Amino acid sequence: MNKENLGKLGEDISARYLQDKGYKILDRNYRAIGKEIDIIAMDRDVLVFIEVKTRSSKKFGHALEAVNEMKISNIVNASIRYVMDKKMTAYQVRYDVIEYYVKEDKINHIENAFYTV
Repeated sequence: MNKENLGKLGEDISARYLQDKGYKILDRNYRAIGKEIDIIAMDRDVLVFIEVKTRSSKKFGHALEAVNEMKISNIVNASIRYVMDKKMTAYQVRYDVIEYYVKEDKINHIENAFYTV
């Protein structure tokens, strides 16, 4: 499976997982200012921006390790654009990461994976 298909598989499984937990999916693969956010959802009254990292296994480390400062900056900047464009400034915002490991068929949902001030 190529990297693009692996990523799409992880995002599809993560979206279903979030819906099963009661999240309402608002957008997927949202693009702004040259950046992308994998999943945008509502968790009750909290607006959640979710980065999905899919790996075939943990052989080369945890998927979360790929969410570096540059990636966080890109997600935050795109999320600000989303909030402004959709006029959602009244909502509390949270940033989550979902790790999905294909061979283990395991999801690790990390709420509040990072934050901004």
